[in-house]
Amino acid sequence: MNTVLSRANSLFAFSLSVMAALTFGCFITTAFKERSVPVSIAVSRVVLKNVEDFTGPRERSDLGFVTFDITADLQSIFDWNVKQLFLYLSAEYSTKNNALNQVVLWDKIILRGDNPRLFLKDMKSKYFFFDDGNGLKGNRNITLTLSWNVVPNAGILPLVTGSGHVSVPFPDTYETTKSY
Repeated sequence: MNTVLSRANSLFAFSLSVMAALTFGCFITTAFKERSVPVSIAVSRVVLKNVEDFTGPRERSDLGFVTFDITADLQSIFDWNVKQLFLYLSAEYSTKNNALNQVVLWDKIILRGDNPRLFLKDMKSKYFFFDDGNGLKGNRNITLTLSWNVVPNAGILPLVTGSGHVSVPFPDTYETTKSY
């Protein structure tokens, strides 16, 4: 007849099938939800320096410092299937050497239960804004965009761009002081 092990195996396989169906149900209920929200980005200060690049030949490269404000209400993104959000502010621009440059300037993780409303004032970039040459000097079209990855309990990891960005002109001259 059926042994204890074969009955345990049948019970385990049935339980696993039910769990897979429930997980798929969890995923499908939030798979098509709109995850984009309005974002307000304002830049209050831009400083440009020409520094020595130690990663390659002894050339000088542009280093930008950006002070910015971000306002966004991410409350509508959080539902029962969202574990956390990974936010990042990126700068996109083109130079004569590269058609598209993308640099992440700042990031933040918002867990479920944290305050999902952003009112950040006078934030400085968390990461260096280096260009591999002199592409920042006088560049009039550097676009800052806030994007996020939604980390769900079950399902895919959507990459969402906020509906709002700002174009920042960089100065034509380099800053020579030591402070930022």
